[in-house]
Amino acid sequence: MITRQRLAAGVCALLAALTAGIAFPTGAVADETAEQAAPKVELVLDVSGSMRARDIDGGSRMSAAKQAFNEVLDATPEEVQLGIRTLGANYRGNDRKTGCKDTAQLYPVGTLNRTEAKTAVATLTPTGWTPIGPALLKAAGDLDGGNGTRRIVLISDGEDTCQPLDPCEVAREIAAKGIGLTIDTLGLVPDAKTRDQLSCIADATGGTYTSVQHKEELTDRVGQLVKRAADPVATPVAVEGATACTSAPTLKSGLYTDREEFGQHRYYRVDVKPGQELRASVSVAADREVNPDYGVLLRAVTVHGREIVRGEAAGNGRTDVISTGLRYPKAKSDDENAPAETVCLQVSNSFSAASGVKTTPGMPVELTVDVVDGPDQASDVASFGLGRGWWLLGALVLTGFLAGVLWGWVSRLRIAVWRTN
Repeated sequence: MITRQRLAAGVCALLAALTAGIAFPTGAVADETAEQAAPKVELVLDVSGSMRARDIDGGSRMSAAKQAFNEVLDATPEEVQLGIRTLGANYRGNDRKTGCKDTAQLYPVGTLNRTEAKTAVATLTPTGWTPIGPALLKAAGDLDGGNGTRRIVLISDGEDTCQPLDPCEVAREIAAKGIGLTIDTLGLVPDAKTRDQLSCIADATGGTYTSVQHKEELTDRVGQLVKRAADPVATPVAVEGATACTSAPTLKSGLYTDREEFGQHRYYRVDVKPGQELRASVSVAADREVNPDYGVLLRAVTVHGREIVRGEAAGNGRTDVISTGLRYPKAKSDDENAPAETVCLQVSNSFSAASGVKTTPGMPVELTVDVVDGPDQASDVASFGLGRGWWLLGALVLTGFLAGVLWGWVSRLRIAVWRTN
């Protein structure tokens, strides 16, 4: 019992120490991003003939979608600009070429008039084909412009019927443009092929896939995704890395997105002044099937190619993303006019494509660059970022240990007195 009390006291002290470390962080933060435009969301609804199926809580899939849209429209945040696009809603014929062009904007992206939007949704009747690929291309155009959050929410109950325009490839092309657009997908009572295709579309842009079997699930999930668009986020800036340091773009503190082909090297330049510290991290997403055994390397090198520091990560098997990072503190200079040092960041990967998988466009790369005031001592970098905070942490741990021992002695004395009496 006494041992448990001592342990509890020590654990409490350790938690207090960690809390203190969180409460008083060292170093500076990256510059705040500029004010962003209003978030935009477009709901893309499959209105093909299969939406007549009555297998969602005793009603049709179309009925469940309409109910979900009505409730979501009522709950859409005022700051969100929302639009609705349909696919397969108008053409009733059998001509595939015509059916694969059947996508239209039911309600334009902009300030929401709930009455008008609900009236438009009420007119929908399951009709024709399932041109998911063309609809996604049009939806991306509907959301073009501005630097705010942009999100497509695709609701479908079947595979695209307009191959060879593969909607998964369309999603990768959209992501490759670097416009920061996310596609989330929802499958209504999906089969395995539909689930795989919708998952692939979402993965290509960093979105999510959800399988839906009931009305409430559909309403809740669409509502969550629309509200998520209103959450403040840092929007990555599209940048194109170079194949050599000499021609690389110069980056400042911020979040960037790029594309990197299998086995490719990408270079970026960052200026670091004396007394500053460069902190960089990179994530490479496997948005398609890749072979096992892979790795990502992030190197900081001089303009002459000498390595300064590196960060690397490796894996085996299935992965969605692999990340690594590095830190480089540049010593202070007695010369107040000392120039900044140009550091080249090299991003490399050892992914390889599985058989039959396309290698273009390249895989999504997200690069974070932060140039902050450097630590007082170079050893601070090796101290897990705590620097002199280790002294405080050690003192608090020692205090907790001594308090635990003292508490144990007092408890033991009280028990001895109690037994004597």
